[in-house]
Amino acid sequence: MTGAIAGDIIGSVYEFDNIKTTEFPLFTDESDYTDDTIMTVAVADWLQNGGDLVKIMQRYGREYPCPMGGYGGRFSSWLREADPQPYNSWGNGSAMRVSAVGWRFDSLEKTLEVARETAVVSHNHPEGIKGAQATAAAIYLARIGKSKADIKQYIESTFSYDLNRTCDEIRPHYSFDESCQGAVPEAIVAFLDSSDFENAIRLAVSLGGDSDTLACITGGIAEAYYGIPEEIEVEVKRRLPADFRQCIQRY
Repeated sequence: MTGAIAGDIIGSVYEFDNIKTTEFPLFTDESDYTDDTIMTVAVADWLQNGGDLVKIMQRYGREYPCPMGGYGGRFSSWLREADPQPYNSWGNGSAMRVSAVGWRFDSLEKTLEVARETAVVSHNHPEGIKGAQATAAAIYLARIGKSKADIKQYIESTFSYDLNRTCDEIRPHYSFDESCQGAVPEAIVAFLDSSDFENAIRLAVSLGGDSDTLACITGGIAEAYYGIPEEIEVEVKRRLPADFRQCIQRY
């Protein structure tokens, strides 16, 4: 899941200042983790230690109330509610927090089942569930050695996402889209178009839009397929709180 966190941190400075090129500094003094990383670690904590996922997410939300970029308005309210309920969201938050699921299980069926569990606590709209499942499935398939063609075929046939595009075709007309249906396919295309981990992140960020979340989703898949360069991992971990680093290490 470090790849997802790397994408989040690298994309963080471009979320509200989009850059439509792959030529940019990977890390700046302002590069920092956002809500994507916080909830990714919360899901990993739950997978390791069990318990009530909602309460764990709320605890992380209380302990890290002001991440770079901030939580989405409705999700921020959900984090503070005494009895939080799903709110039929199709937002890309379900996909950005799911990467740990793709690494955890020995079957695709279980991966899809648990990805759904992580989504429905808040994002119980069919598109919110689909986004989480597609992301986790792509990570799982990459992790077990499937080819890009196999991953593409499975995601298209199972989730009906249009992956028959390139980043160069998407980039000129793409703008901020917080939905799963408007972010997950594009993030997967960035992975499919890429030549290595760093290139995958650069392609995702270059699309514009919700840059940190696109790169978070892409980074999770790219890590499973390529691995993550040590120099990027070092830069990522030095920007994280100690308890995040410990959770990642245990995971």
